[in-house]
Formats: sequence, C-alpha cells, structure tokens
Amino acid sequence: MRPITATVHLAALQHNLRRVRDYAPYARAMAVVKANGYGHGLLNVARGLKEADGFAVLRLQEALELRAAGYQQTLLLLEGVFEPTELNAAAEAGVSIVVHADHQIVMLEQARLPVPIAVFVKMNTGMNRLGFMPQFYAAAVARLAACPQVASITMMTHFATADEAPGIATALERFEAGSQGLDYPKSLANSAAILRHPQSHADWVRPGIMLYGATPVQSVPAANYGLQAVMHLQSELIAVQTLPAGETLGYGATFVAERETRVGVVACGYADGYPRHAPSGTPIAVAGQLSKTLGRVSMDMLFVDITDIPAAGIGSPVELWGATVPVDAVAEACGTVGYELLCAVTSRVNFKVVHG
Repeated sequence: MRPITATVHLAALQHNLRRVRDYAPYARAMAVVKANGYGHGLLNVARGLKEADGFAVLRLQEALELRAAGYQQTLLLLEGVFEPTELNAAAEAGVSIVVHADHQIVMLEQARLPVPIAVFVKMNTGMNRLGFMPQFYAAAVARLAACPQVASITMMTHFATADEAPGIATALERFEAGSQGLDYPKSLANSAAILRHPQSHADWVRPGIMLYGATPVQSVPAANYGLQAVMHLQSELIAVQTLPAGETLGYGATFVAERETRVGVVACGYADGYPRHAPSGTPIAVAGQLSKTLGRVSMDMLFVDITDIPAAGIGSPVELWGATVPVDAVAEACGTVGYELLCAVTSRVNFKVVHG
C-alpha cells in the first residue's frame, strides 16, 4: 500500500469535546460533523463524539446515516430541507431542521407529516448568507409557532466575526432586538464564540473546528485553548536526491539550491489533498524533526529538506500535519485555514482510526 495515511484519534475528539464543556458548562453541545466530519469520516467522528448532545450536518443523507448507525441524539440539518419530500423523511427519522427563509415555512405549512418536526429558526445578524432579517424574525417565528407541523422552536444565528477583533457585540444586539419578547431556547455560539464570547453560550453551542483540534482564531494556536490534533496525516520518504549548489528541483524549477542540499521525496501530493500552492518553507516533519518543504507540490509527491537530518532515508516517517506540525501552521504558510486542509483530504488516502 502507498504509505500515506490519515490517522483519526478518537481520544483527541473526546478530549476536545471535554474542552467545549469546560468553556460552556451550562450549554448542550451540538457537534458539527458536516463535510464528512470535516474530512475525518462522518461515522469516525461520531464514535469519538458519542457523548455530544447532538450532531449538525448539511445533508439529509448524513443525518439518516447517523440514525441508521444508532445515534439517538438531536440531529440538525444546517441548511434545512430543499424540497417537500425531504420533510417527510426528516420527520420520520426525528431529524430537526433549520428554517431560514419564507419558502421553507410555506413547505411546512403545506406539509402533511407523520409527526411534527423540530425547527431551528435562523436570524441573519450580519453574515448575510442565510436567515430572516431581525425586523422580520418575530413574524416568521409566529408563523412557525402556529404551524401544526412544528413540534418545537429553537432560535439561532451564526456569527460572522466571532474570531476577529469586531467580535459579536453588534450581531448579538441585532439578535436580541429581533427576538425581543420571544421565549424559546437559543443556539448562537460557534467554536470561536465558545472560546472567546461566553455571553453567547445560551442553551446550545455548536462547536465545529475546535473539535478537530484546529484553531478557529487566526494567529492563536489550538494548543493555547488546550485542544489536541485529531488527524495525523503521515507518509514516508520514497526517494532521496542530493542537489549540488545551483541545481533546481521539481516542476517549474522554482527551488534553486544555494548549497549542497539533501532532498527527501514524500509520497503525498495535491491529489491526496495537500495544497498545490504550498510554498517552499511550509513546515513538515521527518522522523520527528521539523523541516520545510522545497519546490512545487506535484500531483503525487512533494519535497522536503533533509540536509540537517542525516539519519533520514527511504522509509523515514513524514508528518504532513498532526502532533508535531499543527495543521494551522501548514494552513498559515499556504494562506488558508485549517478547515480547508482537513476537508480536502481525498479518498485515495488510507484512513485509520485509533482510540489513543
């Protein structure tokens, strides 16, 4: 087998969920496991997060897969349903839905469901993606409260800048104004708000990226919040080259050796999900020692400087990200975020699940 492997550590998931509860001890935790568990495998992460109070997904298929696997927690469709037939399937499986637009209310009003369905009504407080504007929110809630197909109502929003300097003050003011006089449970806080804005914890928190051991706050390492890396993406050296000074490396000859340079060739490329735009100098580890990538990432391989790791050779282990190299450090070097890297790992990478 090709040596590249993504190892998912269930103990790290359990640890990170405990950190959520440390930060928000009075709220229920809705673990966000969309995008195939942020690239870790939906059922893999569900096993590690089995103590969560609920799971949030994007597609009905994901919710039904969790139900079929025996998970009885609250399941939430974050974009709601897209057509009336999905309402029946969601109701039969006891799946809750987000309602963010008038047409979804109409679907509920016209539906004849086997059992009423729980809804989370979303307010747009500045993200400007989904949700009712604050001035129309109470009317939307009133329609849903009067709908016999609705079993319960939870109010929710999603913060646009919980991880940045503006914070959540303006969004929270808009939410409080738009929901004034409404007495329903609330779900407001994403990972960044859980960590930085305790006033937003309310009844349900929705941790996402923090569960996977990556930071939701740029320039603040996940370790600062006591989080542990869940995915360790590892491979091996499959060849070694020695470049004399002045020799180039890889496609485009973008790297030129300034000295004699010993180069390891790693079985990992952009077809595995490693970013093609990762520049020379992106952190990487060989045999437990930090080093840097060299040259351009190709489809199946990339290069690492092993000049100062004399013991490294063919078969030496390489960590692309994990315990030694945080995924956020790789993301920062690439001008992106850890979310994207984790979600981008492709199906040709071998996955392994361990409890430790």
